[in-house]
Amino acid sequence: MRKRHIGAEQGAGGHTSPAHGSTAASRRAAARRPPAAQARAGRPRDDGPDAAVSRIDRLRYLDAATRRIARGMDLDETLNELCGAAVPAFADTAFVHLYAPLPTGDETATAPGVLRLHAMDHAPLPRTAAPGSGPAAPGAGPVQAAEVVRPTAAGPLTELLEKGRPVFADTPGSTAAAAELLRSPHALRALTGRRLIIAPLHGRNHVMGSVVLVRGPDRHAFTRDDLLVASQLATHTALGIDKSVAFAREASVADALQRTMLPPSLPEPVGVVLASRYLPSSRTAQVGGDWYDVIPLPGNRVALVIGDVMGHSMTSAAIMGQLRTIVQTLAGLDLPPDEILHHLDEQAERLGSEHTATCLYAMYDPVLHRLLISNAGHLPPVLLHADGRTEVVEVPPGAPIGVGGGDFESTEMHAPTGATLLLYTDGLVESRASDVLTGVEHLRTRLREAASSSTVAGLEDLCDQALGTLGLGDREDDVALLAARFEGILPETVAYWYMAPRPQTARQARRLTRRTLHDWGLDSLVESTELLVSEVVANAVRFASRPITLRLLCTDVLRCEVEDDSAIIPRMRHARLSDEGGRGLFLVDQLARRWGATRVSSGKVVWFEQPLPDDRA
Repeated sequence: MRKRHIGAEQGAGGHTSPAHGSTAASRRAAARRPPAAQARAGRPRDDGPDAAVSRIDRLRYLDAATRRIARGMDLDETLNELCGAAVPAFADTAFVHLYAPLPTGDETATAPGVLRLHAMDHAPLPRTAAPGSGPAAPGAGPVQAAEVVRPTAAGPLTELLEKGRPVFADTPGSTAAAAELLRSPHALRALTGRRLIIAPLHGRNHVMGSVVLVRGPDRHAFTRDDLLVASQLATHTALGIDKSVAFAREASVADALQRTMLPPSLPEPVGVVLASRYLPSSRTAQVGGDWYDVIPLPGNRVALVIGDVMGHSMTSAAIMGQLRTIVQTLAGLDLPPDEILHHLDEQAERLGSEHTATCLYAMYDPVLHRLLISNAGHLPPVLLHADGRTEVVEVPPGAPIGVGGGDFESTEMHAPTGATLLLYTDGLVESRASDVLTGVEHLRTRLREAASSSTVAGLEDLCDQALGTLGLGDREDDVALLAARFEGILPETVAYWYMAPRPQTARQARRLTRRTLHDWGLDSLVESTELLVSEVVANAVRFASRPITLRLLCTDVLRCEVEDDSAIIPRMRHARLSDEGGRGLFLVDQLARRWGATRVSSGKVVWFEQPLPDDRA
């Protein structure tokens, strides 16, 4: 059990500070005030000839105090508001002790009976400072860890908490419970004369701890009516703690669910550097529908995807997961971006028309330095050039996914080497204080400043600059950001040929491969690569009816791709001793570091990779 002790202690010499209105002079001034003025001062009257007025004062105080406690949205805020409402208006010191971990729902504490004590003054708890946010506010009381208290299972403290009623520490049982709970000398001195109340914190299903309220010797002792006040303070605090713990847990589960639907890591394709950011909304515990993805394609191309399902709910997250899976499947077919969005729209209609989504699909070719983009109602990407210029990429918006009947277009453009393409969701550029157009302009300004700053070293720093203050403060919506810096592939590291599907094509492929590897200084790989190319090309000749494409690419590995118009994917099998064939893919599997086969819209691509020699790696 985690035990927090929130204490608002008296000042030196046993007196509270003048700011709290608890000095002798302030008490004499308060005694001269009419009852209504005392109520306005926030301190309920403990005595006086007019008991009805005293009860009204208590009701007014309780109304203000419970409203204040209800304002807390998380655990620290709830405990801060309780401390501020109780001290000095009702008590001179307030302690809160919580089980750690706090029970939630039908669960029980994993370490029952352990109370961890913390202390602070009645000033607000300092929030955890974000990097660069500056020092904590003046006067904020620090939280200090104290000893661990282990009440016995059948001891007086456990029995008192289970009963759930506030008590004075004026009986042997309650005095023993208070002594077991407290370690403050000031609090222990108040165990006589009804100057200490222990009020258990009972949530909906569990005991969560207690509130201890203490009055000093220079103030009137608690009365029986004050037990009712303490009971109300404890009840509303317990409900607030219940709410904050449940909210925090729901937000944690929602955030974990959202993140599991996003890529755990980005691939590292040749010719492009990638970075991403995802920030969940800080104002809702429900998952959103923002997602991004990077999908490697044949020919060293790469697909960049970003989307946003409307709404914040578990259903939005489920729709997002299904749409992301559909996009991955369609991308594997190597379709143009507009066809992918068209098929995605068709599939989304089957999921239900009540949920729409936006999506942008971009395909980057590092060999041709070309970018092909299609948009389904999403915000246009921003292109940051190497010289610091920014531009909003003009792409026909199209209709959102799920509306039906979308007429999507693909826009082809040059992808300059050194330029960075940023894909983002509306949470990055839209807020209550700024519309989308203004937000996009602010984003472009941040990117220009980042490009001209010597402190921005790479793409990760650029993403942080693009987020601005969103990474530190409250966010009204989820934010997804995907950045791709185009590096391209040098033309002299790529060689490709179109060959007719004839019996002599395998011999021709071996000759071209030998000559190219010799030009690249990879003579040590000639023998093995010739054999692999011959086997893959010969297999393609058997099924192809159109010219075959042979492509060699030398980057951090030597990659070979053979494309034909047949959709039949080759499968490796173990040939018998009497078989004349069937050993080609077995050789590929043994000699290549990696290999595979991918269906594309025009047929299939069979590829394999070999590591470069140590002197060329």
